[in-house]
Amino acid sequence: MEYTLTGLLPTALLIDLPEIDVQHEEIFRRIEMLKTSSFGNGPASLDEFHSLLDYLEWHFASEERVARQLGIDFADHARVHDDNLRTLRKALAAVHDGSRDVHSFLRYTEYWFERHIIDEDKPFAARLRECAT
Repeated sequence: MEYTLTGLLPTALLIDLPEIDVQHEEIFRRIEMLKTSSFGNGPASLDEFHSLLDYLEWHFASEERVARQLGIDFADHARVHDDNLRTLRKALAAVHDGSRDVHSFLRYTEYWFERHIIDEDKPFAARLRECAT
């Protein structure tokens, strides 16, 4: 399968696994779309915010599948994913109840995701490459 990046994902965040890099770029694209649609008063509906978290969950499952295919222990990384999803869902619930605004949620999500790629996914990708050789 061919994967094409559009240039939205900064070079520093590429992990050199095309399938995962394209998914990372899609996550940033969705965050940017939500920023644009939320400019001013915020979106009329939070459905797209839930869609972002659903996509993140699917992306995490993709990483787990790739690790499983190469026989890599993914338990620690999976726990990080579970903790992250729980935290993001809690933050989105705060948007729903009005104790957090959509802009702070998006800033938090974007920063968290950049950190996750650097701190978790880059080492994960390096392990995948080691096992593949």
